[in-house]
Amino acid sequence: MSSLSMALRLTPYISLSGGNSFRENGLRDAGLPVLAFGTVTTLLLTVAGGSQVFWSWSDDIAGTYQALAVVALVLLVVPLLTLGASAARLAARRRDDRLASLRLLGANSATVVWMTVIESTLLAAVGAVAGAGLYACVAPFLGLIQFRGHAIGSYAWLSVPSILGCILAVCLLAATSAALGLRKVVVTPLGVRTRQTADGAHWVRGLVAAFVVVIGAVAMGMLSSFGAFIVIVAVMGGCFGLALLALNLMGPWVLRLHASAQLKRARRPGQLLAARTVLESPKESWRQVGGVAMTSFVGVFVGVGMALAESMGGSSGGDETALLVHDINTGVMITLLGSFLMVACSAGVNQAAAVLDRASTLVALDRVGMPTKLMVAARVRAVISPLFLVAGISAAAAAALVLPLAGTILLTQPVVLLTIATVFGAGFLLVRLAVAAGTAQIGQVLSRPERFTAL
Repeated sequence: MSSLSMALRLTPYISLSGGNSFRENGLRDAGLPVLAFGTVTTLLLTVAGGSQVFWSWSDDIAGTYQALAVVALVLLVVPLLTLGASAARLAARRRDDRLASLRLLGANSATVVWMTVIESTLLAAVGAVAGAGLYACVAPFLGLIQFRGHAIGSYAWLSVPSILGCILAVCLLAATSAALGLRKVVVTPLGVRTRQTADGAHWVRGLVAAFVVVIGAVAMGMLSSFGAFIVIVAVMGGCFGLALLALNLMGPWVLRLHASAQLKRARRPGQLLAARTVLESPKESWRQVGGVAMTSFVGVFVGVGMALAESMGGSSGGDETALLVHDINTGVMITLLGSFLMVACSAGVNQAAAVLDRASTLVALDRVGMPTKLMVAARVRAVISPLFLVAGISAAAAAALVLPLAGTILLTQPVVLLTIATVFGAGFLLVRLAVAAGTAQIGQVLSRPERFTAL
């Protein structure tokens, strides 16, 4: 029997277990990933379009602009790809439940894999096409930005093949993330269905991240020995990109350690529930605060860029230097804005998904008498408590990488410290607003508990 035939035969059994609730949950689960994929595609296309102009120059100073463009691209694209991978797993728990039920009813692994990969790819395609449409609306305004005294103009527009390639890349990212996320369903469907799967975060993650940051700092200190300009740019981009990926790898382990320490010191129910929430799924908790960590990482480079522009502005170098100073300030502001848009999308979507994902648990706690106020307090504490820790670690990693280039004097300039503090403050505010919006959904969940207990 083919995988498709098996899926068609088993679908009625799943539908009987949920009825209208199943359809409502499916629509709810679909909306969040589509929104995230749309935002990721829009930002990716905007970043790629805005950077085209740097590669159209070939004079003596073009290399400086291209090196700065590579740094900005890495600082924005890597977190966006991470957000895209997270989008493919936004509704993972509810989807895992349904797919685990299919497995327990007799569906083979191929059926489960193909159903999920196709579903995730279709959602990504819908979001990516919508994101491309939004990019088309943004591109005319992007063309008004000036570098070297001239507007970007037509360089803000990507070619049709480039746009299609970006859409295809987003779809492939979604398919890959969905397939990788199916391992626990394929291996142990009963464990998924009974909520017995553990979301581990091993100490090896921290070791790997520390190793990557140290190697990156050493490589940044040896840039002058590489000679060729293209090699220098590649090493810089590689160090920054790998450091961001390493932070994303280490994040769940750091949250698990932090939550374990809080659990031991817990004296009130809210503290206990918050720590247990993080320990239940450190990876999911990291997705809710990881945007602030990425923005703090970017904030260090933005601050250094502003300090560099300030120091260059005080020297006499003619019109070319003045234009470079102006363009550095423009570039760091655009990078910072893109980073804030990324953290806003990441925080908002992941907070909403987290509340909906734990809806059945919230209903169960409500039925045993736990006050809604306590649930809200625990939810806020689980997200806000580790923010300072993850932002500090991220900023420290960025400082370690940029120290060989900038030096201690430039890195400790007031503008750098003020920028880092401002970036973290804005990121904290965005996450707090997202938490407030997410906790507002708790009342909606409890007002109609039948929608979340049918599956």
